[in-house]
Amino acid sequence: MAGKLFLCATPIGNLEDITLRVLDTLRSCDLIAAEDTRHTIGLLNHFEIKKPMTSYHEFNKVDKARVLVEKMQEGVNIALVTDAGTPGISDPGEELVRQCVEAGVEVTSLPGPAACITALTLSGLATRRFCFEAFLPMDKQDRAWVLKELQRETRTIILYEAPHRLIRTLKELRDALGENRRISLCKELTKIHETAFRTTIGEALDYYGENDPRGEFVLVIEGKPIEEILQEDSAKWDSMTIPEHMEFYMSKGTPKKEAMKLVAADRGISKREVYAAMLEE
Repeated sequence: MAGKLFLCATPIGNLEDITLRVLDTLRSCDLIAAEDTRHTIGLLNHFEIKKPMTSYHEFNKVDKARVLVEKMQEGVNIALVTDAGTPGISDPGEELVRQCVEAGVEVTSLPGPAACITALTLSGLATRRFCFEAFLPMDKQDRAWVLKELQRETRTIILYEAPHRLIRTLKELRDALGENRRISLCKELTKIHETAFRTTIGEALDYYGENDPRGEFVLVIEGKPIEEILQEDSAKWDSMTIPEHMEFYMSKGTPKKEAMKLVAADRGISKREVYAAMLEE
């Protein structure tokens, strides 16, 4: 029989957050693939687990995934762990899962800690709808594109950031989203010195301009109010008369009735008002 891949979520701080199911899997699997074997050995020693390990990380993820898939096809059960949290979330485990799916190898995920969800629930911001961006791209053009996209994001935004890049990122977020946008900067999650600094982007910049950022951060940022977007969209048409607005759509081949609906939606008015303006014209 073919083996199986077990995605094992590990603690992001407090070791007691590991699940019984993950412990049972780590004890029963044939091999543990770890992002950093030196880090994982501490976890295994704490729970008195002795299993062979192999490294699987960002710099060997493609080639090593092929090797691991071959092992599972031969019947080896493999547990994948990251340094902290859930494998596959902003993590090279994504590649291994992809190759397993393509090869027909069974994959199962064992739920557990994830820094992004933990920070979201602590933030005090809306949790019903959110988007997770992980680390912003390092490429300048890609980074600018993502920041521009986030300007109209209405969902709560979650980002990861390292301490040495925090101020730069906060400045970019201020320029893109405004200094008054609410933000929660979370670090040391589940640990003794867990912190959720609830403030605004501008105030966060002032604070970390005087206090050196330390620790890995999860940034939870308020989304843009839908009402604000509707007002901005409506204002775009203020310089255009309703008949000109109608012509804008009809010149593109939009039927008159459909154009009236679009104009009414754009301007936040009723179709009757659009019709009346057309009669006056």
